[in-house]
Amino acid sequence: ELVRERCDYMFSASPVFVAEAHLQRMQALVRAVELVLAHPVYQQAVLARAPDIANWPHGGAKGVFLGYDFHVSEAGIGLIEINTNAGGAMLNAVLARSQRACCEVMQPFIPTAQMVQGLEERFVQMFRAEWALASMQRPLRTVAIVDEQPQAQYLYPEFLLFKYLFEHHGLQTVIVDPQALRYEHGVLSADGVPVDLVYNRLTDFYLEAPVCADLRQAYQEQAVVLTPHPHAHALYADKRNLGLLSDAAFLDRLSLTPEVKQLLLEMVPTSETVDAANAERLWAARKHLFFKPFAGYGGRAAYRGDKLTHRVWQEIVAGGYIAQTIVQPGQMRIHAEASTDRVMKFDVRQYVYDTQVLWSAARVYQGQTTNFRTPGGGFAPVYALPTNACLPEGA
Repeated sequence: ELVRERCDYMFSASPVFVAEAHLQRMQALVRAVELVLAHPVYQQAVLARAPDIANWPHGGAKGVFLGYDFHVSEAGIGLIEINTNAGGAMLNAVLARSQRACCEVMQPFIPTAQMVQGLEERFVQMFRAEWALASMQRPLRTVAIVDEQPQAQYLYPEFLLFKYLFEHHGLQTVIVDPQALRYEHGVLSADGVPVDLVYNRLTDFYLEAPVCADLRQAYQEQAVVLTPHPHAHALYADKRNLGLLSDAAFLDRLSLTPEVKQLLLEMVPTSETVDAANAERLWAARKHLFFKPFAGYGGRAAYRGDKLTHRVWQEIVAGGYIAQTIVQPGQMRIHAEASTDRVMKFDVRQYVYDTQVLWSAARVYQGQTTNFRTPGGGFAPVYALPTNACLPEGA
């Protein structure tokens, strides 16, 4: 009911079909990126420019729900970005649970109830693994899902779904604003309830706002497991990192195999930080570029170069942006109530934990970026097709 009330375009009515070979290639790219991120040379480069909190001890926790976002089209596959608190995983579990085959030929694509139950159990195991990696000396009992004004968030229904899931598995769960957290005598609490683990949905990635002061101190003193945490954000989600992942000279310093290096250079679009030295060149090439803020999320303040005004360009040159070579998103036609079908764009998100892909989902949209505001758009199931396979007409 809450989704119907406030999230009209949360789910697309149409699935996305992707070749199995493409999905395998995405998973290979995830493994290649993880190899780079584990290298000391890479970590030194990215942590040197990150805030101090990114270098604090994080207890060994890896960070839940990485989101590797890809554009997939006839032109190829491109890793557009990586996010550390990728939303939508539980919503996609609900979507998987609700699917039914419309005909016999579609039956093999539909997730079984056992598959979805296994996925949800992996979600819970992931949080328990974070607790175990942090070597806490007490059992995990309480989880706090933390975001600013959580009830006002577009994905608040997902917070409720996680709460139900955690409590079904014996974990007391609260959904709170960071200002409701208090850290006293070595214990972080939410409205009087002691908190063991914080599932961090904040977009204040380095806990810099005053309302995060208690959470920040509890994290610094390792009194709580925070996941995902600032260290993970610095390693994965700062968009300047895409410049390193697409830089052949930098990759040469990491002693990667030729196959891994080639995969990265083929699938990570060339990216670079915008500054005064390259501004003139990038402006001239803008029609082939997409501009994103370092710490951006959800497509906010991101611009296609061919849509730029001089005013916005001056803001970009002032600092805080990368320029990324455009990789066109996939396109699909969906049936519309009007006489003509609609052409929609889509991207594919791989939900990842500890180098393993948990689930694949698509986001269908129109406009510059995914927005969950397009009729016919929203999260969509991804169905893997054998290479060169075709669906029968009407399926």
